Amino acid sequence: MELVKFSQLEEKIKGLIDEHALLKKEKEYLEGLLKKKEGELEEAKDTLKKLNEERDAIRAKVDSLLDMLHDIGEPQLPLR
Repeated sequence: MELVKFSQLEEKIKGLIDEHALLKKEKEYLEGLLKKKEGELEEAKDTLKKLNEERDAIRAKVDSLLDMLHDIGEPQLPLR
């Protein structure tokens, strides 16, 4: 009877050890995945920053061109 209980305890401990090993591997995998996603997020942030800077530069150029067109359309004062 005591050997049966000891055997059951041994099986439960082996099961816990196996489950622990599996969870440890899964944790390592998820940590690697998280690190990869964090890298991708940083790349996306850098790309977004560059695109915003490019948009602002283009906006400034367009505004400058519109100002030039506006100046062309205004009547000039006669030179004396």
